[in-house]
Formats: sequence, C-alpha cells, structure tokens
Amino acid sequence: MDQSIIHLDLDAFFVAVECKLSPKLKGRPLIVGGQSRRGVVAACSYEARKFGVHSAMPMYLALQLCPDAKVISGDMEAYSQNSHLVTEVIAHSAPIFEKASIDEFYVDASGMDRFFGSFKWAVELRKKIIKESGLPISMAMSVNKLVSKVATGEFKPNAEKQIPAGDEKDFLAPLSIEKIPMIGKQTASFLHDMGVRTVATLREMPLKFLVSAFGKNGISLLNKAHGIDNSPIVPFTEQKSISTESTFDADTIDVKKLKSILIAMVEKVAFQLRDQKKLTSCITVKIRYSNFDTETKQIHIPYTSSDHVILKVVQELFDRLYNRRMLIRLVGVRLSNLVQGNHQISLFDDTEEDINLYEAMDFIKHKHGVEKLVRATTIDVSKRVRMEMNVFKGKVAKDLINY
Repeated sequence: MDQSIIHLDLDAFFVAVECKLSPKLKGRPLIVGGQSRRGVVAACSYEARKFGVHSAMPMYLALQLCPDAKVISGDMEAYSQNSHLVTEVIAHSAPIFEKASIDEFYVDASGMDRFFGSFKWAVELRKKIIKESGLPISMAMSVNKLVSKVATGEFKPNAEKQIPAGDEKDFLAPLSIEKIPMIGKQTASFLHDMGVRTVATLREMPLKFLVSAFGKNGISLLNKAHGIDNSPIVPFTEQKSISTESTFDADTIDVKKLKSILIAMVEKVAFQLRDQKKLTSCITVKIRYSNFDTETKQIHIPYTSSDHVILKVVQELFDRLYNRRMLIRLVGVRLSNLVQGNHQISLFDDTEEDINLYEAMDFIKHKHGVEKLVRATTIDVSKRVRMEMNVFKGKVAKDLINY
C-alpha cells in the first residue's frame, strides 16, 4: 500500500504572525529582519517578494528594490508561541507527525483511506489549523516527503494539492533542479555548466558521473530526480535543553584555562543548536567547587544560535558566578527554552558577513568534525600554526582564525 505523506508549511510565517498581531499590516510589503543597513532579511511578505525581495538578502538591497516596505525587527517569542499553537493542533489530530522547523511539518496519513480518505482528511486538518491558529498554511500530499515538500513550495501560498501515486516523475520533470532539496547554489552551478537545468535532464545523467562528481550524494540526487525518497517521518518530541560539562582531573583556579574551556563548550553546544535547527533564549552556567558546592546562574536573552552572542553571555555569567576564589572541579553550560528555527532567522541584527561566516564554519565542522575548527584561544600555538598553514585558505579562512 502506498504511503500518504502530508507536508504542511505556514505561508510567510513571520509576516503572518506580525499581521495577526497588527491586522493593519495585511496587504502591505513587509520585511522582517535587521534594522541596520548591514542587516539581512529574515522573512518578507508576498507583496515584497513581487519586487524581488527574498530571505537572506542584504537589507540595503531589499530597500532599494522595495523602498516602501515596512521593516519589522522580529519577535521570536511570538513566533515560537504561534508555532507551538500550530504544533498542538496537529498533535491533537495526527497519528504520527514530524516538526521539521518552526513553520514546517510532515504528517503520515497512511491508512486514512480506509476510514475517511487521506487527502480529504488532510484538507480538514489544514482548515482546522487555519481556524484555530489564525495563520495561513499550505499543504500538499504524495507518497513521500520529498515530493510533498516540493509540491507545497510549487503551489504556495494557500496551496492544497495532491500528487497521486505514480505521478511523481511527471510532476517533477519540468521543474528546475533548484526545486530539489539538497541542491544548493554550488551544486546547481556545477550542473548548469553541464547543461542540466531541469529535473528531467538530471534524471538522464549517468549514475557513474553523478557519483564521481558528488560521491554518495550522487546516488541521492538521482533518486530524488526520480521522485524516490525513503526518509521516514521522525516523530516529534520536544527537546528541553542542550548542555555540556567538564570535570577536571585536578581542581583548578586558573581563570584563563576555565574561560578557554567555556569557549570550547559554547562552540560545541552552539553548533549542535544550529545543526538541529534550534534557537535558545535561556543560558545557564554551572560551576562546582572542590568542596562539591554547586552554583548556577542563568539569564534569558532574545532567541539566537550564534556563538558570539552565547559566548558573551556565558563569560558574563561566569564572572558573576565565580566570586569565592576556591578551586573548581567542574564547569558546565546549558542552553534551554529551545524553539525550532534555523540560524538565519535568528540573526535579525547580524550582517551578511556573519551569516556567511557561520555557514562556512558549520560546513567545515560537518565535513571534518567539530574538533577540527575551534577558536584560536582554545588551542596551543603549534596547533594554531598548523591549522593556519594546512586547513584554511583565503579570506574566509582569515575570518575564521581571527574570529
């Protein structure tokens, strides 16, 4: 029996929440993002998109394209609350669902045909979400996650579409290769140079060529071009926190060493945060003295997943916490109040350079391991020289070393 996989995607989610809070904003070109000239666009309304504005675009360029747009700083607390509201509606109705991001969900409706009709049930679920949340949402259904996601994106906003079993290849064939998840700018550019611009053409590429060019990802590319996707629905569970701590072999009072360890901890947990597409708004620092007394301090901040923001808070909390001048046996960092959301949408006040830097850092960590890329203050001189000589090249490398 074919699966029935539903993809649900809230239309222009941040903008929709802002319009829900202030109905007078409806119908206007809106941009959510950093207010400064060097800021970036986190989200924009469909009215602004008509002028060529899109997410991750530099704010100065967006305002050149659409000078009448209203810029809003963004309220992650409100976005998180509304995301949670939609999640509750889906959880109350769906047998199995996955929360892929703050505004995106997958639901397994397989077997519903025996009782109600899978697509009819999906339509009713969409109506229920709109009614109970007051937010617009698009929906598409097919036999797998890949085709459903592409269909939702293709027919948004206000999408309500079914790709019948067996029609996957015909649906995907005329689409540009950029429509396929996992095909980014570099992959698309490489394929364009080879004359591959549509999914139908990609489908005709020899498997040996794709594997030689992209490794194991070449197999996945070809499968996706054929509409094949066996990735399962990952049942949603609410993760409460991400944390790490270190117990020392010998108790220490070396503040410089302690702060270096905290920096390494922040790099670790912040990368985990971005890797899981999460943001945090509560940071806790923990220390345990040699007499086993344990103390913690925490603070609430605007939602973020940025190393430099979290690190500054951690260092401030440690300075406030460590006032007894006793030997320390353990330090720890915990990030809590987690919400779904990728790195870009947390950077309302950061620059395009910041985003590019974090993307480069995370790419290297994914490829070579988290421990292969650390701040200069957490490694000894010989390791630093070797890293500078053998690992990094060009401007991005310089930025990463000096960051």
